[in-house]
Amino acid sequence: MLEIGIFCVIVLAAGYWVAMYVMGRHDDVIHGKFVHSEEEGEFAAPAMPTPPPRFPNRSLKTAEPAKIVPADGAAPPEVTSEALQSLLAAIQQDLKSVA
Repeated sequence: MLEIGIFCVIVLAAGYWVAMYVMGRHDDVIHGKFVHSEEEGEFAAPAMPTPPPRFPNRSLKTAEPAKIVPADGAAPPEVTSEALQSLLAAIQQDLKSVA
C-alpha cells in the first residue's frame, strides 16, 4: 500500500512537470523558480489582446420567399377571411371539446 502511494506521488509530480513544460514554463520546470526576484519591484499590466472584429450589421431589407408553382402551372387558391374564420371556429370547437 505504501508503494502505491509513493508511485502515485511520483506520477503526479511527473504529470505536473509535463504540464508546465507543455505550457511553455521551461524555466520553472528546470529551475523550480516561480517568483523571480528581479521582477518584484516592477509591476507591468498584461497587454490586452485586440478584440475580434464586430459582425457586420444585418440589412433591414428582407428577402421575399420564392413562390412555388405546381408542375401543372395552376396557382393555389387565395385564402379568404371567411375561410380563416371557419378554421378558427373549428379550432375553438375542438379546444372546447377537449377541455
